[in-house]
Amino acid sequence: METKRKALGKGLEQLFSNEVINFEDYTKDIVSKASSSDITLVSLDDIRSNPYQPRKTFNDVTLKELADSILENGVIEPIIVKKSIKGYELVAGERRTRAARLAGLKTIPAIVKDFSDQQMMEVALLENIQREDLNPIEEANAYQNIITYGNLTQEEFAKKFGKSRSHVTNILGLLSLPSVVKDMLLSGQLSMGHGRALSKISDDDVVIMLANRVVKENLSVRSLESLISSENLPKKKKQERTDAYVVKHRIYEKYLADRLKSKVKIMAKKIEISYSDEADLEALLEELGVRIEGI
Repeated sequence: METKRKALGKGLEQLFSNEVINFEDYTKDIVSKASSSDITLVSLDDIRSNPYQPRKTFNDVTLKELADSILENGVIEPIIVKKSIKGYELVAGERRTRAARLAGLKTIPAIVKDFSDQQMMEVALLENIQREDLNPIEEANAYQNIITYGNLTQEEFAKKFGKSRSHVTNILGLLSLPSVVKDMLLSGQLSMGHGRALSKISDDDVVIMLANRVVKENLSVRSLESLISSENLPKKKKQERTDAYVVKHRIYEKYLADRLKSKVKIMAKKIEISYSDEADLEALLEELGVRIEGI
């Protein structure tokens, strides 16, 4: 076991221990310890995004700038991938991979490493929170996934990722908001501060009404907090906790939806997979490996 830990390198030891993690040090460590034989050109067509990538939207302008830089200078730092049954799963380097595709490249330099699902979640979160701001809902989902899979307390998570306990608690509190309000946070209509204030209210109908007022009247966070205080609205007595089984189901849904490129819903002893038309159904069945002769 000790030999394996040494082979991982200092960056990886730090990454998967309980120490505070620095993503830049971690990637530099992997790249600096990689020999020329460790770096291989991988077809971009064979790379699938990290299924635990928390970021769902990417800035088109900055991607284009990175693509232009790649065209001029090439890919300076190799991406990190994990070998899968079919091709590779991206571990770190989502923006570089997308920009390389945008630049018209066919291959990209990569270092192949073996990672567990838990480790892939942590790397994806690190790359985003330490290199580029995440949307608060994307960040909250990533926090909850890692806490659940890693069986961590909020205190352990906060220490490991260099966040304050209050920040972790406030971010996770956003997951209790009604879906329509979370969508407003995802779209940028509401800020993290608005979401934090609204998450303290116990009545979902009141939360939705206030969220709509914020958007319509362009209320600041302070104005919203004053409004909530002046109207003496019912507050939650304590921080709500999400049932572990429900969280796991959400993780499974996201993974399947990413792999099948279809909406997936997991209910009691049932999995529901949506499709739009016959062609979509056939593509879905092909991905699942279902082939029936004569049809």
